[in-house]
This record gives sequence, C-alpha cells and structure tokens, in this order.
Amino acid sequence: PGMMKQKENSVNGLTKGIEGLFKKNKVTYIKGAGSLAGPNTVDVAPMDGSAATTISAKHIMIATGSTVMSIPTVPIDEDRIVSSTGALSLKEIPKKMIVIGGGVIGLELGSVWKRLGAEVTVVEFLDRIIPGVDKQIADQFLKILKKQKLKFKLGTKVLGAEASANGVKLMVEDVKTGKQEELEADVVLVSIGRKPYTEGLGLEKAGVEMDSRGRILINKQFQTNVPSIYAIGDCVPGPMLAHKAEDEGIAAAEFIAGKHGHINYDCIPGVIYTHPEVATLGKTEEELKEAGVDYGIGSFPFLANSRARTTDDADGLVKILVDKKTDRVS
Repeated sequence: PGMMKQKENSVNGLTKGIEGLFKKNKVTYIKGAGSLAGPNTVDVAPMDGSAATTISAKHIMIATGSTVMSIPTVPIDEDRIVSSTGALSLKEIPKKMIVIGGGVIGLELGSVWKRLGAEVTVVEFLDRIIPGVDKQIADQFLKILKKQKLKFKLGTKVLGAEASANGVKLMVEDVKTGKQEELEADVVLVSIGRKPYTEGLGLEKAGVEMDSRGRILINKQFQTNVPSIYAIGDCVPGPMLAHKAEDEGIAAAEFIAGKHGHINYDCIPGVIYTHPEVATLGKTEEELKEAGVDYGIGSFPFLANSRARTTDDADGLVKILVDKKTDRVS
C-alpha cells in the first residue's frame, strides 16, 4: 500500500505539473474525448458530462500515443489477467506471475514484481528476449535475469488462458516440438507490445491516411496527407518512446511556425528500467552486418571497473561499435 501510494502521489504531482505549465504558457486545456470533424475542426465530448463542443484551428496536432496489444484467447480483465496498466496497480504481491512477452515492458514489470517477492516466469514466442537490442547485450542480460531467479520459456507460443477466482491456467506450446503444457499463476501479465491509439479519432472522416498497422502516415515535417493536420509520437511510425515524442512535438511546432525542426532518428537512446539497466543508442551489430558496414568493436566488462567492483554491482558491460575506417560511432 505504501509503495502504491507513493506511485499515485508521483503521478498526480507530475500531471498537475503539466497542467501548471499549460496555465503558465496560456494553453487552454479541455478534458475530454476528441475526434476530427474535418481538416480544421475537432469535436470534443467533455469528461465532466457537459455539452459537446467543436473547436476550430488552423493547425491540428495528433499526439494520442498508444495502447496495449492483446491476445484474443487471453482476455485482459485487469484482475487476474492484466496489462501493463493493471500490473502497476496490483492490490497484493502475487505468489506466481507469468509474463507473456520478453520485451522491454514485460521484463521491467516482471523484474519489479520478482524483487518484491513474486515467482516470475516469462513466456516468449521468439528464441531470445528484447528483440531489436544487440544480440550480445540481450544474451548477457538474459544470464543476469536468470541469476536473479527469473524463469524463461523461450520459443513458446501461448494458446489460451482460463481465469478464475483462484488464479489463471495458461496453455502454452513449444514452437519447435509442438508439445503443450499448462502453466498456473496468480496473475498473468500480457505484454506483447503496444499499438497506436487511433481508433475513434475520426481519421477516416477527415481523410487522414494510415498504414496497415494503424499508424498515421506523415512526411518529414510531421504533416499528414491533410496539410493542416500533423501527428507525432506513438501514433506514427518509429520507436514508441516518450522522449522521441517530446522532440517530435518541438520539431513539429517549429515547422508549423514556419521554422525548421530536425530529429536524428539514428540517435534516439533507449533504456530498459530493470536492475541492472540496459541502455542502447545507435545501430546494433546485427544491423551493421546486414548493411555491410565494416565495423570494429570496443568492449569493457563492468567486472574490471573499480567502482562497479566496490559497489558489488559488476554485472554487464559497455559495448561500442565504430566504423573501422573513420572510427565514427555507429
């Protein structure tokens, strides 16, 4: 209860801080559900139940973010079968937790509940964790998590789940052998990724184009095919990261103001908030191989770092990839 109260206080403080910035910068803030009524109008249904209103603007920016992806055979109820949102609000520490998905969010939340005392098993369809991260780093990270007593079932497909008042029964299947198995847990966390939150926004009505994954298509100025409508963040192609969206918002505002905005998408950092943390920036070794780049590797283990040794926190390494001819960091 104390930890959850601290979490709620932090969230409330941060959101009120944003509201304060709105007020300071004379930004009108309307709490409600908005949808495009045309290229220059937005219909808003206020959260307080008051009459709907229509706002007109020369430019509109869509920054609706993303929502969790689900598995049809594993229905989320935010009680026994939870999303990342529900996993942040559990009423008690589960004895057993199964995490579906070995990506960033699943490992972050799984490691939190493991440190709090839960027995955690991660079920991942692929034969590795954190796809998209350098394979050497991912393999080293897997060893560290196993040393922390997290359990892993890699190359495993989830078939379905049955929730009851006593817990969840999860049916899984080995991808290679086809052997099926039933796993039991108090709580199952579904963490297979996120998708753009674009439903109900009236995009079709306004004529805004999207791709097959529901992402809003934009040009280099963050402009959609409707010139007055812009989009940034998780609802457009690219990594779903808050700091990426923040920079896109600044750059888009600069373009709208008739100035120039720029983002180097090869230089967006990513962090996995586990212990130890995993930080990445730039291309992976696999990406450089695929691109045919002649590269060199610089690697240094934390075990040889005096501070890491003295704080008894020496798991992990630093790895730098450079162009062999120019020494430019990849």
